[in-house]
Amino acid sequence: MIYPIVVYGDPVLKKRGKDLEKGKTDVIQLSNDMFETMEGANGIGLAAPQIGKSIRMFVVDGTPIEDDEEDMSDFRKVFINPEIIEEYGDEWAFEEGCLSIPDIREEVERHEKLKIHYFDENWKEHEEEFDGMKARIIQHEYDHIEGVLFTDHISPFKKKLLKGKLTNISKGKVKTSYRIKIPITGKR
Repeated sequence: MIYPIVVYGDPVLKKRGKDLEKGKTDVIQLSNDMFETMEGANGIGLAAPQIGKSIRMFVVDGTPIEDDEEDMSDFRKVFINPEIIEEYGDEWAFEEGCLSIPDIREEVERHEKLKIHYFDENWKEHEEEFDGMKARIIQHEYDHIEGVLFTDHISPFKKKLLKGKLTNISKGKVKTSYRIKIPITGKR
């Protein structure tokens, strides 16, 4: 099932997600739905709050960018109840975008490496390290389950310059190739 993407201004995007309990949510079905939603919107990551669910779960798929980025062919994963243990290495800037904030891209500084603990869709426990673009994608999606948007990482001056665009997004005055849920009206 393809969900509409919740856009900027919806309170769910600013809440810290709740942990999932094993057996309470069909995480295999939800992860399949999230992958389908993400792929339908041409994304490479999608967090549960972006489909209106305030839970600690996100999916990533780097295969669409494997021509531009090295070592992405196996980077299709589900992260349930993740906890970043450590972020380390140099910070590097890269222009990020977000399905919940269409038509806006800004440079965000992030650490080049991380160590993360999580469960996959089969409730298998993992502790892994990622670097480069994989780490960046994870950090971006992890921010979503913490109630943080990439625009929270930019300077107040840049955010002020984007205020009109962000307001328009929250009112649904934006064109996307995917369905969105507009926070002010609730329309889809």
